[in-house]
Amino acid sequence: MKAIQIKEYVKGPEELKVVDLPSPTPKADEYLIAIHASATNFFDLLQIRGKYQHQPAFPWVAGSEFSGVVLQAPTSLSGGRTPKYKAGDKVFGASQGGYATHIVCTEERMRPMPEGWSFFDAAGLFVTGPTSYAGLVVRAGIKKGDWVLIHAAAGGVGLAAVQIAKAFGATVVATAGTKHKMDVAKSFGADYAIDYTQSDWPEQVKKLTPKGRGVDIVYDPVGLIAQSMKCTAWNGRLLVVGFAAGDIEKMATNRILLKNVSVVGLHWGMYATNEPEMVDKVWDGIFELMNAGKYRGTCFTDQEYVGLDSVPAALKALGARDSWGKVVVKVPQQEGQSKI
Repeated sequence: MKAIQIKEYVKGPEELKVVDLPSPTPKADEYLIAIHASATNFFDLLQIRGKYQHQPAFPWVAGSEFSGVVLQAPTSLSGGRTPKYKAGDKVFGASQGGYATHIVCTEERMRPMPEGWSFFDAAGLFVTGPTSYAGLVVRAGIKKGDWVLIHAAAGGVGLAAVQIAKAFGATVVATAGTKHKMDVAKSFGADYAIDYTQSDWPEQVKKLTPKGRGVDIVYDPVGLIAQSMKCTAWNGRLLVVGFAAGDIEKMATNRILLKNVSVVGLHWGMYATNEPEMVDKVWDGIFELMNAGKYRGTCFTDQEYVGLDSVPAALKALGARDSWGKVVVKVPQQEGQSKI
């Protein structure tokens, strides 16, 4: 197989190389999958530099999120369970080693390809969809009539959040750093878009809301909770999703008290460990939205990336914030297997 293998940490994606490796051998509970598309993530940029909290032992294959076709399925799973997927099934998921033509993956890290979706779109779904759904629905309790402020709304989780909020009957105020990204957010359903590089953006947001009362929910993958307090309504819910801006905020807790707001966190990656029963509920909710035509793929389409040789350029675009949505690389397979 072809893969981007890491034998030592690199300074940046431009140092990544595609090499020939033996195809991975699945363990008793693993599937072997032919990858047709692989999505990029910020944690990939950290991991190849040795700066992520989860660092595999050398050598390892970079990447995680993928979509593809099952080549080999387990004969049975622990507890006598019957495998959900069989050879030929189209799936998407995430497992170490996504920047390759083949990958092994356990069943809980996979989902069936949504009906009518392409490999390209499905590759960018496994992380963003459940992060935004669990945040807005499970943690923030979104309901019809809410006003929702979504920061970095043209990013992967942002565009997912925009669609989910609209599906639940909310009014969405999106923030982004360029006019193009603001337009992208509106094309996915945002009602309003504000440039958060302008210093008065909290005042602009507040003015949009009925009687200037502020927003009910703040969805923040950036690190703008403290500033967002200025435009949050009484009984507001502020959702901490991440810190893309790089700084971890410190907050004056008296402001939380005075506005009667809740500040809640979302660590989707730990649900499988701490609250596994919620994982299927979240995915059921996402598939319901997709089947109803209320949720579509969020992949970056301004530039096309084809082949593993284009992974460095895709990661550079992601790291430089030159992209929107999910940056996905198409991975053509050899003759005799289904095409993208």
